[in-house]
Amino acid sequence: MLWNAESEVDGILERLGDRSLEDRTILITGGAGFIGSWLCDTLIKQNARVICLDNLSSGLKENTKHLLGKENFCFINHDVSEPLRIETKVDYVMHLASRASPLEFEKYPLEILKSNTLGLMNALEIARRDEARLLFTSTSEIYGEATVFPTPETYRGYVNTLGIRGCYDEAKRAGEALCMAYLRQYDLDIRIVRIFNTYGPRMRADGVYGRVIPRFISQALNNEPITIFGDGSQTRSFCYITDQVEGLLRYLTADSLKGEVINIGNPHEYSVLDLANLIITMTGSNSQIEYHPLPQDDPTRRFPDISKAQALLQWHPRVSLEDGLHSVYTYYRGCCVV
Repeated sequence: MLWNAESEVDGILERLGDRSLEDRTILITGGAGFIGSWLCDTLIKQNARVICLDNLSSGLKENTKHLLGKENFCFINHDVSEPLRIETKVDYVMHLASRASPLEFEKYPLEILKSNTLGLMNALEIARRDEARLLFTSTSEIYGEATVFPTPETYRGYVNTLGIRGCYDEAKRAGEALCMAYLRQYDLDIRIVRIFNTYGPRMRADGVYGRVIPRFISQALNNEPITIFGDGSQTRSFCYITDQVEGLLRYLTADSLKGEVINIGNPHEYSVLDLANLIITMTGSNSQIEYHPLPQDDPTRRFPDISKAQALLQWHPRVSLEDGLHSVYTYYRGCCVV
């Protein structure tokens, strides 16, 4: 069975119901990235006008090439942290631009810091100019080595500002503070979402990017060792991309939620070792598990309290890990991204 992107987008739209952005103009920074490109697809199918801004440092041109030529889609190749001029008046800004893989934190710390601070300020200024609503994609990483589970939005975090992950953790924390400053000083309608491990088709599977699900599936398809950092007992929660996109768009279009911070993620907790074994079984791979040293400050547990999203957005994840993994597996197998 081949993976079908159009049917996945249709499913998102069906669940969104009348939450349409038809004839609205949305600027998406990082729009050629994994989550950004799914947002572009969904909004274009709603007949919204989409301005996709990306410098393709971690996003991929292939993710949005099928949208080129559509009159309601515009792609701008630009680094959001550099001076930014958008001639068109926009109704909404979604700031997703940032490298997000832990394997990139040591190599690109300045780019990560700039995209979530200078880049975010550029996006905020466009929103202020046009009196647009801005949604900032923050991250579960701001909680660091959490001590409360499931972790609610009120938890303030336990992070190492001097560690390798600090460029990402602290950039996102600064980004949240910038958003709140624009709300307080300019009464800008900002929304902050803290995303927990999202996965799905279009996620890069190359060794440099290194996110756990595409890495494990790529290794399994090639019968290579499944590389686990630490002993595999650390846990994560995994939210399938269609659930994530639905949650983001429910939040973006909701009334009277100015300044709210909401977790969007799957509350089910899985160990990394269990994930590896599930993928080996699903793919019928001959891969063996290989253990490597645990990176600095790698969190022991991570899964969200989503009661706020359930109450304010009437949102909850619908796709099981098994079904989501099968979609990713068929995608990689079909397009040979291994």
